[in-house]
Formats: sequence, structure tokens, C-alpha cells
Amino acid sequence: MKKTLLLLCTALLFGACGNAQKDNAKTDNDNTNTTMKKTLVAYFSATGTTRNAATRLAQQLNADLYEISPAVPYSDADLDWRDKSSRSTLEMKDKSSRPAITGRCNNIADYDTVWIGFPVWWYTAPTIVNTFIEAHDLSGKILNVFATSGGSSVTGSANDLKNTYPQYTWGESRLLN
Repeated sequence: MKKTLLLLCTALLFGACGNAQKDNAKTDNDNTNTTMKKTLVAYFSATGTTRNAATRLAQQLNADLYEISPAVPYSDADLDWRDKSSRSTLEMKDKSSRPAITGRCNNIADYDTVWIGFPVWWYTAPTIVNTFIEAHDLSGKILNVFATSGGSSVTGSANDLKNTYPQYTWGESRLLN
């Protein structure tokens, strides 16, 4: 009787372990066969307009949101495009200008697709966008552009970025007003 009980317990134990191994194998296979595609919406917003567009886009795409923040925030005087000595005017005149940003997106490697958003300044992307791009390894990602503007198209901005960074894969571009 003890021998039969021992054999029965052993059979149940191995059966349970065998099922657990099968379940684990199934989970492992499920994880390797399903790759999660993650999307990031990274944006620079001087006045809040682009932030609102980025938030809506991130919700539509079920994407994470990352703000490209200047180390020194822009004041209203800095943004006065009519003033030839304003900060934004001087930055945009100097194509090598790279305004400092606060921090980096530390988990950029987790994303397959990155949307980069900004207000159109002088028919192109603000130079702080270049700072963001150059601070991150965007290899192997699809980069999309979105912009906000009171009257300009996104086409020139998108083409400028594509020409400046031809090593990256560029996708679509959208004007989101």
C-alpha cells in the first residue's frame, strides 16, 4: 500500500512539474513570438500649443510622451520673432546653434517609432530639436515629424531634418493645428 501511494505521489509530482514546464515553455514562446512595438511622442513646445497637439497624438497612438525641455526656458521676449536680437531669432540665424536641453530620454532604446514635434520657426524646426536628435541614438527607429504652425507647412521642416540626418529612417510628417 505504501509503495502504491509513493508511486502515485511521484506520478502526480512529475505530472505537475511536466505541466509547469509546458506552461513556462508556452509563456516563453509567446514572449519571443510577440514583439511589442512602442511609440514615443517627443516634443518641444514654447507656448503650449505643440504640447496640446503632442498629448492628443500620444493618446491616439497609445504612445508615451516626452517633453524636450530647454535648460533655460524661453520668455515671451525670447520668442519675439519680430525682434532681430531675440533669442529665438539669433538661434535660428545660426544653423550650428544647439540650445541646451534638460536631461535625456533614458529609455529611448525601448521605442521602435519616435514622433518628433515642434512649432515651425522660420519655416523649419527650432534648433533645440537638433539638440534632442543629436543627444540620442535613433538608429533603427522610424522617425516621424509633426509640427504646429500659424501659417507654414510641415514639409520644409521635415525635409530639412531628413537632409540634416540622412542616416535615419524617416516616415511621415503631419501638421497638427
